[in-house]
Amino acid sequence: MKQISDLVGLQRTFFETGSTRSVAFRKEQLKKLKNAVTVNQNAILDALHTDLHKSAFEGYATEVGIVQEELSFAIKNLPKWAKPKKVKTPLTQFPSTSMQYFDAYGVTLIMSPWNYPFQLAIAPLIGAISGGNTCIIKPSNYSPATSQVIQKLISETFEEQYIAVVEGGREANTFLLEQKFDYIFFTGGVTVGKLVMESASKNLTPVSLELGGKSPCIIDDTADIDLTAKRLAWGKYLNAGQTCVAPDYVLVQKTVKDALFTSLKKWITYFYTENPLENPDYPKIITNRHFNRLSAFIDGSDSTNGTVFMGGETKADTRTIAPTVLDNPSPTSPVMSEEIFGPILPVIEIDTLSDAITFVRSRPHPLALYFFSTNKKNQDTIINSLNYGGGCINDVIIHLATSYLPFGGVGNSGMGQYHGKDSFTTFTHAKSVLKKANWLDLPVRYPPYKNKIKLLKSLMK
Repeated sequence: MKQISDLVGLQRTFFETGSTRSVAFRKEQLKKLKNAVTVNQNAILDALHTDLHKSAFEGYATEVGIVQEELSFAIKNLPKWAKPKKVKTPLTQFPSTSMQYFDAYGVTLIMSPWNYPFQLAIAPLIGAISGGNTCIIKPSNYSPATSQVIQKLISETFEEQYIAVVEGGREANTFLLEQKFDYIFFTGGVTVGKLVMESASKNLTPVSLELGGKSPCIIDDTADIDLTAKRLAWGKYLNAGQTCVAPDYVLVQKTVKDALFTSLKKWITYFYTENPLENPDYPKIITNRHFNRLSAFIDGSDSTNGTVFMGGETKADTRTIAPTVLDNPSPTSPVMSEEIFGPILPVIEIDTLSDAITFVRSRPHPLALYFFSTNKKNQDTIINSLNYGGGCINDVIIHLATSYLPFGGVGNSGMGQYHGKDSFTTFTHAKSVLKKANWLDLPVRYPPYKNKIKLLKSLMK
């Protein structure tokens, strides 16, 4: 506890020196981080394989590569983002100039999860550095190999008074949340997210919560079914389904359901072979507890979870579960009552698009929503009728892999956004300053007011 408290104090002292405020300093730190990621690339990929059995391709595509792209984007654009912004001034404030200055919050905390343990620790750090903050990173204890690589990379690149890593389990999390931070960025589940927000409220600390939920995939009868199945299978079984924006379940119009099942079987087999549990590129489930929870959805013990169309095989010693498709689960079944976070895809048939809208509206706002359709009117209907964090039309997941779009949830799926400029915005406070000239001082605002109200109304209409 004392070590954590001392570390927070050390970073606060360093922040108050003003060393982090210079844009040149921040840009140099981003370059150092980018170089460190490049130098440690193989160690990062090895750690991801150890923790989650990710292939080098998947590890680079979904973690290292995304971080490098974000770093390049921030390095290029930081001077423009950080430049004070002049905005319009109303006539009532004449003569004056209105400006926005982007101030660092101060000492920040990033708490990252285990499913994309490198990307989801370092991508927010890019925002913290860009904004001129100091930062403590708390990686997940469930991905120890990657946590150790992050600790090594950060400690060799930065002084702990500026950027530091705290490893450990729940006790470390508790001690960290007892400290006074100036901003907290959390990625994880809803239950822990609520605890983070409760702890932050004691110090009125602002937070970003990147959570999750059951992200639906809706497929209408105009969709290109074979391409839909191909993209759906890729996104669902990426990282063995352990992705916060993975398609959690499918609502498909019944006239194209059989064709979807046929194509899903074709593409899942093509991607992962007839024996996916023996596929060297197929990831594993993170812990035995998660493996057992997922296995209960498909072991036949609860018929409301639907019937297994394909997959269903499990291997406890390697914690692997074959890509599985469930047919017709009950909307109130266990598999439809919580975020799955694994390689299990429930498919529910619907009659009309209105049925899908009603179904999604009856549940908490999802982090992501995907709609496959070639009908532009239907596309607009889905976009304008449902509330969700973000998503894709005719694809899945890739909306988070661009620095030009903000990523974040709404309602139960989270609050706050990041990526690209929004990472900078998240970790800075837009300070408003009105600079008033001295060469003119209009008397209308001062007492005695007498008959000035008519003039006031003419100015403020």
